[in-house]
Order: sequence, then C-alpha cells, then structure tokens
Amino acid sequence: MSDTLTYDVVIVGSGLGGLQCAAILAKEGYSVCVLEKNKQVGGNLQIFVRDRCIFDTGVHYIGGLDEGQNLYQFFKYLEIMDDLNLRKMDLDGFDTITFEGDDTVYKIPQGYESFIKSLSAQFPEEEEAIISYCDKIKDICKAFPLYNVEKGSAYLLNGDLLGTNAKEYIDSLTDNVTLQNVLAGTNILYAGYAEKTPLYVHALVTNTYIESAWRCVDGGSQIAKLLVKQIRKHGGEIFKHKEVTRFVFEEDELRYVELQNGERFGAKSFISNIHPKQTVEMIEKGRLRKAFRNRIDNLENTVSVFSVHLVFKENEFPYLNHNIYHYKQTDVWNTMHYTEEEWPLGFMISTSASSKSTEWAESMTLMMYMNYEDMKPWTESFNTVANECERGEDYENFKEKYAEKAMVELEKKYPDIRDKIAALYTSTPLTYRDYIGNGDGSLYGIIKDHNDPLKSFISPKTKIPNLFLTGQNLNMHGILGVTVGAVITCAEFVGADYLVDEIHKANRL
Repeated sequence: MSDTLTYDVVIVGSGLGGLQCAAILAKEGYSVCVLEKNKQVGGNLQIFVRDRCIFDTGVHYIGGLDEGQNLYQFFKYLEIMDDLNLRKMDLDGFDTITFEGDDTVYKIPQGYESFIKSLSAQFPEEEEAIISYCDKIKDICKAFPLYNVEKGSAYLLNGDLLGTNAKEYIDSLTDNVTLQNVLAGTNILYAGYAEKTPLYVHALVTNTYIESAWRCVDGGSQIAKLLVKQIRKHGGEIFKHKEVTRFVFEEDELRYVELQNGERFGAKSFISNIHPKQTVEMIEKGRLRKAFRNRIDNLENTVSVFSVHLVFKENEFPYLNHNIYHYKQTDVWNTMHYTEEEWPLGFMISTSASSKSTEWAESMTLMMYMNYEDMKPWTESFNTVANECERGEDYENFKEKYAEKAMVELEKKYPDIRDKIAALYTSTPLTYRDYIGNGDGSLYGIIKDHNDPLKSFISPKTKIPNLFLTGQNLNMHGILGVTVGAVITCAEFVGADYLVDEIHKANRL
C-alpha cells in the first residue's frame, strides 16, 4: 500500500492544536494534511451566528498578547499576530467578581502592580497576602520554560510544584474568606475543583490574563482562519467532512487512517488532535498496552456548561469591556455541585466584541456549570450538521426551564434586561459534545489532579512510533496551553531548541 503514503504528516482533527501543528510543520517543510469531520474547522475557536450576531463557542478572551509576551511570540512565529483584530479589555478591571448580598465589585486589573494596588485598596489589611500570592504565581510560571518561550523541559515535573492544591494554597495566605474567593473567582477558566485542581493550573491560566487581556473582535474563528491561510501558504491541505474512524496498520507499522466512507489517507506520521480516549478507541487491540488503555479510559473529564446566548435590540444594552463572574454564595469552588433547585450557583457574563460598535453590545453569553449527567435522557442521541436529529419535547422543555432559571438570576443584576432582548438561544453539554467534539461536553478535557499529578500528564509520543498526540488534553488547556502543547508535539519532529530559536528569530524581524 505504498501509494497511500501521500503525506509526511496526517493530522486528525482541526482544533487549535491540530491547526497549529499543521502550520508549524508545513512552515518547516513537511507535507501536511488536516482531516476535520465537521463543516467548520477550529474546535473551540468556532463561532455561530444567530440573528446576524456572532457568538463564540469557547474563546471569550485571550491573554499574553502584548508585544513580547508569550502568546504574542508564538503567534508572531505562526505569522498570524499582525492580522488579528483585537480589542484590549479594561485595564482597571478586565474581570470583575461579585457575590450575592455583597454590593462590592471586586476588580481584577491588568498588570501585577495594578493588581496589588487595586485589591489592597479593597482589602487594606491583606496587602502582604496579595503580594505573596502574586510572587507565587510568577514563580510557578517561571518553572515552565516553554510557557515563557525558553529552552528547557516542556514542563518541570516537580512533585512539590505539581502536587500543591490551589484552594489549599490560597486559603493558607489569608483568613479573609472573601479575598480567598476573589483570588479564585475566575474559577470557570480552568474548571477548578476544590479537592483536585493543582495550583500550577490556576497559576498558568491566571498569569496570562493579568499580563494582558484581549477580546477577538467579531469572534475567535479569525485565529483558525489565519492558521488555515498559513497552512495553505506553505503547501498544507485541509479537508472538511472527513470523519476518521480508525488507524490502520500493515504488519507492525501504522500506515493510514480510514474514514467513515471507506476513504484512506496515508502518511509517514500521524498526529491526533482528538481526545486521547477517542484516539485509543480507533486503534485495534494489541497495538497499545492494556495498562495504557485502561489509564486513558479511566481519566475523568472536566465539567461542562449550559450557556444562554442573548441577542440584544439595537443600541439597548451597553457593551461591557470586561467579564463578570457572579456567585450566589461566597464559595467559588463548589458551583458545579448543585441541586436542581439551587442551580445556577454562579455564572460568567461576557458581551461579544463587535466591529460595529464599542458603545453598545450586540450580544451576551451567560455560562454556567452543568454536569454531563444532567443530559442522561438524551446522551444516546447525536445532533450534528452531517447527522441532524430531534431530541424531542422533553429536551426543549429542559432547555427552556434552565434558560429561565438563568434569566431570573441575571435579572438580579440587570432588572430590565428582558426588555432589551430580541432573541434567546441555548447550548447544553450535548451541544458542546456534538459540535465541538469535546468528550462529555467537557470544558477543558481531562481533569488535572494534584493528588496524582503525573496521571493526567500525557506525552505527545505514543508507543506507536509514528503516532503523536496534541490538544488540550495533554498538559494544559486554553489558547496558550494548547499552543505550548502544539510546540511540544512538533518538537518531536524538528527539535524543541530549534523551534524556540525560530520563534525568537521571528520576533526579532
């Protein structure tokens, strides 16, 4: 079957990690092909349009994009930085944290000096704790060389560092419960679990936004479009509506992937950008050790979300150049543990950045934790563009019921907001599962657990010599985490030190 070896590298899945691997390897001279099962590329970068308003599925804001900062350097090397349409968020509070029954708005400013000054003004007796917190966050980030675009191990596998619990550390700094919860108030950015989430996850995510925070004007899909442009510029190919169903071997060598329609794509090497569990399921038994299969199969995914998407009447609701994280109680760590009666215990509010206006919001997204188990009556149904299905009246009633619960809570902040709404739409964990491809509708893939930190670290190399992995499930999620992960994967082809040198070179031009 030598005629099937059409490419140097075939990449399964066009999420951010897959596109970045394709862009890097094509740029470095490899013949590359990306296979995507859906009609849109980009995974969590996808947008959707309702009533001529653009909604992001996953990228509501990005950090680290000031000149010289880490994501800026990666995007500069990928040749997409200069073409991004971005809006810098409020310097004095790109995120705000609020609690029911407390009228104070706790602002999270950009820049550590401003961060310390602002929170110390609101918690004057806690300045030392706030400074210690900032120093710790920065120290942790220094321990991850590639995060800082530096040569060295991709991740410093330090047991003490990886094994520190985020909530326990934050609580050790101060007895002030409100400050504890303000410092962890953007919990939904990493799906923080009180008993599991490591401090390094909190640190790597939080730091990038404190350094600088931005919104993509008219949606995050521009990142995917620009990467596609670069892939094609360097000779790479991208195919949509190509669902890979299995990896096929000849004797002991992985030679090609087979699609649902029987079509085959061959390559010298393969990169899977889909969930490791789905990847393993497409490999015939005996090719991977049973212990590895069991380990991957038993990894737990992070919680999902229920989202309400609002389209506003023209010039009715002001554009908010910051996000709002609101909680019904002063406990940000347990909002995914709810009863039907008390849901939602917290939510994130984000208005979309539109090129049409900086004064008025066209739309708003309200995101609330929702467990995949709540979808149990409908989990056997799959609704995609290629295979549309109706889930029935009960499902529609469920969405309507929970949308109303969300609106009741939103009205507490904005009593007249219903009068300003032209249309309302919803997304459930099944929406994220089917359209984004996230297992269980998971927000960020596999849960990181400080109790067993190495369990959730998945190497881009597999026991199959020419099969590699990438994406949010490997080591870190988010735009920056996945970008670093793509560099780690591509380093298996071209070398980590070489890539870091090339990134630095691109930023000196």
